[in-house]
Amino acid sequence: MMMWLHTLSALLPTFPFEWNYVRTIIEVSLYVSVTAVLISTLLSLPIALALGFTEFRGKRAMTAIITTGMGFPSVVVGLIVLFTVSNQGPLGSLNLVFTREAMILSQIVLAAPVITGVSLAAVSSIDQNVHDAAYVMGGTRLDVALVTIKEARYGIATAVLAGFGRAISEVGGVLIVGGNIAGPDGTSKTRTLTTAIQLEARQGQFELAMILGAILVVLVLVVNALVLRLGDDGDRGGVRGR
Repeated sequence: MMMWLHTLSALLPTFPFEWNYVRTIIEVSLYVSVTAVLISTLLSLPIALALGFTEFRGKRAMTAIITTGMGFPSVVVGLIVLFTVSNQGPLGSLNLVFTREAMILSQIVLAAPVITGVSLAAVSSIDQNVHDAAYVMGGTRLDVALVTIKEARYGIATAVLAGFGRAISEVGGVLIVGGNIAGPDGTSKTRTLTTAIQLEARQGQFELAMILGAILVVLVLVVNALVLRLGDDGDRGGVRGR
């Protein structure tokens, strides 16, 4: 991805704005959002599988908490994360205030409920006969989980996509914990596409704001296309297997 950005900068020598500034904004946005979604997926998928496979007291309450988290206000999340990483917070010794790591933490809190909720719906939609067949064939819990993930792969991919969309389009949380900082050399430190769009629009730089908005839309469309392609390949693979 970074090589692609450098290649694009070489092809646009007459770019109407400082391309290095725009390039670093894209890099920060992708780094923060992709990292947050990867971590969120690793945390969310086991939870979704556990909720989908087992019955226990409090399951309905946990599901309700996850559903509530899917629509949690990003500004509130930003405030909570900011307090957590501030000098008075439990992670104050790590000096994470106004860093990319704090932004990643904020986006994890926002993306994880979305990925968990959508993945849980996908896992729960798998026919019980699939689980029973795996057990009859001598499968362990891990085998059943892997079979379920395979059957629900498109729904899980959709969950990851939804989490990515939630993360990369977020403004309030990353603005609070990241500070929307640009370095003295004209590069982005903690400035993302969404916070840069907000700043440039407020300063009357509408042309640059529109370009940044178009880049954000293209990134989301590319991710959508990749997920749809993976789903189509999986369906064709299933047809060939049958």
